Amino acid sequence: MKRKIAVIMSIAMLGFVMSGCDSSAPSAGNSAVENSVAETEAVTEEAAETETEEVTEAAAETSAAEEVEEEDEEENYDTGDASLDNVRNQDEIGEKELLVLSFGTSYNDSRRLTIGAIEDSLEKTFPDYSVRRGFTANIIIDHVNKRDGILIDDVDAALDRAVKNNVKTLVVQPTHLMNGLEYNDLLEQVGSKADAFDKVVFGKPLLTSDDDFKRVEEAIVDWTKDYDDGKTAICFMGHGTEAESNSVYKKMQDLLTADGHTNYFVGTVEAEPSVEDVLKLVQAGEYERVVLEPLMVVAGDHANNDMAGDEEDSWKSVFEAAGYKVECLVRGLGENEAIRQIYIDHAKEAIDSIAE
Repeated sequence: MKRKIAVIMSIAMLGFVMSGCDSSAPSAGNSAVENSVAETEAVTEEAAETETEEVTEAAAETSAAEEVEEEDEEENYDTGDASLDNVRNQDEIGEKELLVLSFGTSYNDSRRLTIGAIEDSLEKTFPDYSVRRGFTANIIIDHVNKRDGILIDDVDAALDRAVKNNVKTLVVQPTHLMNGLEYNDLLEQVGSKADAFDKVVFGKPLLTSDDDFKRVEEAIVDWTKDYDDGKTAICFMGHGTEAESNSVYKKMQDLLTADGHTNYFVGTVEAEPSVEDVLKLVQAGEYERVVLEPLMVVAGDHANNDMAGDEEDSWKSVFEAAGYKVECLVRGLGENEAIRQIYIDHAKEAIDSIAE
């Protein structure tokens, strides 16, 4: 119960510090966790009000897991050489660890070029920390292990590895796009083992502050500037969720439009705006070509099939049926250096908070 309480307080802070030294009331042991018990009563009612949102987002994540199961059954695609990817599950971690937690993908090349690139950038920036990997999607872990014989740690395994290696300071940086249900679950899961470490700090997701949104906007606009010829609609496909956190997509669309990027459009696979919504917006203009790109950290099943696939309900097929020339950029946000820098800055903020 103590762990759950610590995590609820961490969500309110969007980045918590659990250590033997609380900034407001120094004491021995994990007093920061214990002292949060009384404060938690004030957020209990608010937590209850989010239950509906969590249920709907959980349903979306279940749907994603089912899609991976379908991939596992078909097993008819080449996703690259898994041996080129560093799964980062080595021991001899040392006293400082930077644990990078991701949903994951079974597309080997994309995993290396996105999640792997983020991890490499963090390792280069923070040489005093051992960078390790954890995936939240066990269905993906099992899929990669079965197909390629490579085992990636899930969150519990990664935390157990850190405990076994006597890590004292644990910095956790998720690669999640938003502060949704899965991110909050990670706070709780890590918080449940916080007593094993002297200090634990948690970084923020990609799209947290207004500055984050602005930086992501600038990154994706610069990334696609070669296609911005006045005759091309540039459409980004996000995952989407029925939960309130789905609002990040509208916020990004509003920002792009307000800044004059009126030929940029943002939609989702699982929620709104849908591909039909985006198509209507594109048809309202005088565009001859459509460029499609995922607004996702990795370019996995959604990018390769729901966006760029040949099925009649894919984004590519929908726009082609409407008479547009379509080009698909199958690449994840993790391949973009400016995006990786945002994760670096969030990790630095978390690390800097240790001394506060």
